[in-house]
Amino acid sequence: MKTRIIRISTVPMSLNLLLKGQLKMLSEHYDVLAVSSPGDDLQLVANREEVRVEPVAMERHISPIKDLKSLIRLVKLFRRERPWLVHSLTPKAGLLSMLAARICNVPVRVHTFTGLVFPYTTGLKRRLLMFTDRLTCACATVVNPEGEGVKRDLERAKITNKPLVIIGNGNVNGIDLDYYQPSEVVSALARKYKRDDMFTFCFVGRVVGDKGMNELARAFQRLMVDHPKVRLLIVGSFEEKLDPLQPENKEFFLNSPQVGFMGWQDDIRPFLAASDAFVFPSYREGFPNVLLQAGAMELPSIVTDINGANEIIRDGENGLIIPPKDEERLYQAMLHLVEHPEETRRMAGQARPMITSRYEQHAFWNQLLQFYSSLSESL
Repeated sequence: MKTRIIRISTVPMSLNLLLKGQLKMLSEHYDVLAVSSPGDDLQLVANREEVRVEPVAMERHISPIKDLKSLIRLVKLFRRERPWLVHSLTPKAGLLSMLAARICNVPVRVHTFTGLVFPYTTGLKRRLLMFTDRLTCACATVVNPEGEGVKRDLERAKITNKPLVIIGNGNVNGIDLDYYQPSEVVSALARKYKRDDMFTFCFVGRVVGDKGMNELARAFQRLMVDHPKVRLLIVGSFEEKLDPLQPENKEFFLNSPQVGFMGWQDDIRPFLAASDAFVFPSYREGFPNVLLQAGAMELPSIVTDINGANEIIRDGENGLIIPPKDEERLYQAMLHLVEHPEETRRMAGQARPMITSRYEQHAFWNQLLQFYSSLSESL
């Protein structure tokens, strides 16, 4: 009989996108139950990963009454299922599931911090976020930062005295290098967007202020003046309620003939394959998967000196690292790649090998299994 484990996230999209393939792999070794708020993505997880799923409604933001109801439902679920391990992935699911697992005396309680919000807030909100993170860690038996940057932030803020264990080289699932690779099929799809006569930058993500998109709009407009043969592909969507772009920059992205605004896309490979470089001027991240994907597609990246990004990109080797919120340095980095094609090609040639050596998915899965095995042996 297989040992039972529970993997949990606040919303099902996290299980569906971030842990693709991993739950099915784990089911070969464990009896896996996937838990999140209800939604279509949860059924997709059940069908694709071939694991049991359980919907438990959880709010992403603070909601004391609803949070208490979710906690009670999780306690009932854990008492019924009696898992050996509960492993949570996102902040609210982490807080609630670690509390519930502690109440139910689940032997192994692991929370993965994929990113921290409190370092970028102030006042009461910062203190509240630090308190909830400390409570999550207090209830967990093992704390797993996704990368070295997240680990440093936890240590500096003294969130916990428990050992902080990074699995492999960081990340939560590694990258499927068979899927993310330049191939004939992808190249055929990319021909629709490819322009051999232009240098193309690509951005993938939420089109909001804290992704550095205001700086990118202004830097790219300057670049267009110096080098008319440049283009920018944007794959993502605007958010009007949370950190929206400055109106003039949104208008530029939508109306400039040298910007291809593609909206949200399920398959980003054709846009990466149609590009010469990736640009990601975000203010904060945990461990951005999109940089792994861009690197696997043989793109050098311009990134800001933030958690995760500065672990994946090595300055001058597979990309360039600039300070966050620095329009001038962003412009200079983009200009450098355009004006130094040999150096750009050299970094592109190193992009995929550097991802392959550190973040290949099956290697990460083996490290995850070893991690779980070590927890079993330590009991």
